[in-house]
Amino acid sequence: MDKLTLSCPCHFGIEKTLKFEATRIGGENITVTDGRVTFEGGTELIPRANLCLATAERVQIQLARFKAYTFDDLFEGVKAIPLENFIGKQDAFPVKGHSLSSKLSSVPACQSIIKKAAADRLGDAYNVGFMEETGAVHQLQFNILKDEVSLYLDTSGAGLHKRGYRKTSNAAPIKETLAAGIVDIAMVKRDTIFCDPFCGSGTFLIEAAYKALNIAPGLKRTFAAERWKQIPTEIWQQERARAMDSIIRDSDFYAYGYDIDPDSVALAIKNCTAAGVKNRIRIEQADIRSYENKPNTLTVCNPPYGERMLELKEAEELYRTMGRVFLADKEHPCAIISPHEDFEQFFGKQARKRRKLYNGMIKCQLFSY
Repeated sequence: MDKLTLSCPCHFGIEKTLKFEATRIGGENITVTDGRVTFEGGTELIPRANLCLATAERVQIQLARFKAYTFDDLFEGVKAIPLENFIGKQDAFPVKGHSLSSKLSSVPACQSIIKKAAADRLGDAYNVGFMEETGAVHQLQFNILKDEVSLYLDTSGAGLHKRGYRKTSNAAPIKETLAAGIVDIAMVKRDTIFCDPFCGSGTFLIEAAYKALNIAPGLKRTFAAERWKQIPTEIWQQERARAMDSIIRDSDFYAYGYDIDPDSVALAIKNCTAAGVKNRIRIEQADIRSYENKPNTLTVCNPPYGERMLELKEAEELYRTMGRVFLADKEHPCAIISPHEDFEQFFGKQARKRRKLYNGMIKCQLFSY
């Protein structure tokens, strides 16, 4: 493969953070759109991006973009793509995707057309009448928006939020990729003292440690493209070794985690151990009402929130309690994510900065003090 165009979806509101990450790993000609960052690079950027990008949801090769108003347009557009450069004679190439505000609105029909066009192209390239699809999976992903088709080849497999350290979680975990973005926005550094007083399954604690120690978040998992013959195994080995060599082992980072639920405490300890950062983190059972906001400690948290009226009232009382125990000033910085429109009113302090984020489908604000 020559120079490729890689495209990475991300949480809305995290695009600038992902752009910085793409720059740091060597991405070129970077472009940012809502919920996606696209950049160019050589084959080595496929393993590097999968291993190192903390805020990307997955790493995709952008194969083509073209207009399609009819199924014939879609078929011919896909058949014109040199898929044989990426997909082998025995490789599987399932198709999935979605369509929005386009004439080609039937997703199953689009899947069928793209599959047939890809099979015809590959069959012609390999001079076979039937594609066996017994080899490695090369997932084709299509997005059709306002009649413009974007076709991607997924290199990640399971979403990149699946780091490999969190086998189980509590009732409402924050996604690892979003937590990594918040940790970056909160400016965690190699000497940060960090605290999450609502630590749940430990995601903020782990992502903060990974950020401070420069630990590539994908080191404990594998990726779909590792099974592709098109990318030499040596490149994956080199990039894993490169990531290991980049770990900051003399960092002064340390973190504290608290939760009122003993099961969450046990789970957080288990996950931090699996992540390989337990020696940097102390986790205890504690009520937020007894929280001691120590100076020069960065507090980052996702406090509980409920949609039902009783839970909402409890959340608002919780925010009042937080306002009493969080000093929220220059010596006691904090970043709090909440979907409550009037969080600042109940917290009792106006944020220095606010940033709109989406936690899944829930619109939130990150309040920075």
